Amino acid sequence: MPLPLYLLAVAVFAMGTSEFMLAGLLPDIASDLDVTVGTAGALTSAFAIGMIVGAPLVAALARNWPRRSTLLAFILAFAAAHALGAITTSFPVLFATRVVAALANAGFLAVALTAAATLVPADKKGRALAVLLSGTTVATIAGVPGGSVLGTLLGWRATFWAVAALCLPAALGILKGVPAGRVKEEATGGPTLRAELAHLKSPRLMLVMLLGALVNAATFASFTFLAPVVTDTARLGELWISVALVLFGAGSFVGVTVAGRLSDQRPTQVLAVGGPLLLIGWPALALLADEPVALLALVFVQGALSFALGSTLITRVLYVAAGAPTMSGSYATAALNVGAAAGPLVAATTLGTAAGDLGTLWVSGLLVAVALLIAFPLRTVIATGRRAEVLQ
Repeated sequence: MPLPLYLLAVAVFAMGTSEFMLAGLLPDIASDLDVTVGTAGALTSAFAIGMIVGAPLVAALARNWPRRSTLLAFILAFAAAHALGAITTSFPVLFATRVVAALANAGFLAVALTAAATLVPADKKGRALAVLLSGTTVATIAGVPGGSVLGTLLGWRATFWAVAALCLPAALGILKGVPAGRVKEEATGGPTLRAELAHLKSPRLMLVMLLGALVNAATFASFTFLAPVVTDTARLGELWISVALVLFGAGSFVGVTVAGRLSDQRPTQVLAVGGPLLLIGWPALALLADEPVALLALVFVQGALSFALGSTLITRVLYVAAGAPTMSGSYATAALNVGAAAGPLVAATTLGTAAGDLGTLWVSGLLVAVALLIAFPLRTVIATGRRAEVLQ
């Protein structure tokens, strides 16, 4: 894999740390800003909504922008948003900074995903995506738990400052290692923006995006509210939140790595095996959450399965939208973040019910069940090849 791809992964690490870190900080943020945990959970949805809107919008605008300076501008804007978030005492202002940070993240990721696909041969997109997403999974292993520990020791604001500082070496890496060419130059002679947007009319593309959104919604529905499950249901101390996040991150790294080697050639097999296991895992986690050993083991397993399926489906988006070379990354980003926005919002509605903290886990199981019910009769459409041309 080319060096620029790994430099992009460093930047994704910084942004992934921010996207996931709220899972360990929500109780402190809620207490400090005098809002409920459910309301604080809306910060995750705010970030995701910014990603949904920003990905296609910025990708379209950036078609004629210099790639290196575009990526650099996005990551510096991302750092500035976190610096402002670290000093505000207003929840609405913090909410706004999350939207701004998400817009910057969306623009960066949309351009980076497209860049990753163009840096490797056409049949290696899954491997390239796995390298890029490794920045996110390493963030869940090291960045997010580290942020949780930092937040526990020094307060949640210290974590925001740490993310802002983390963006600086990533920016230097982009400046030194990413080619300066324009986005559209790498698709010379390619389709117009109108033609690329027309791919959104493809039933096959919309199917794969929908499945990716559902799986990611299930992931974020539980991950966002994992902290109360660890401390209240399993009755573990606050530092065990970081342990749970490390295990989820380690699982996600395993899932992305394995799926990265299989998703190019065997996507149907990944979905056929991983999907039912993921479906079983969420209710099992809900039933065994009061057993610390079982809880921690299942957090690892669910992280692996969630990211294996999610990354495979997003790779499918890049393949299906291959005729939209400058916009396919934004379609993948939007699909991921529709799920990331919807999952916590749906899960939050269960927190005040009899299901309590475990309601979020049952929501995840339900979302995966819906995805499998849609995917099963159309499983051959998801894969590449002649059999998949039915809905083109």
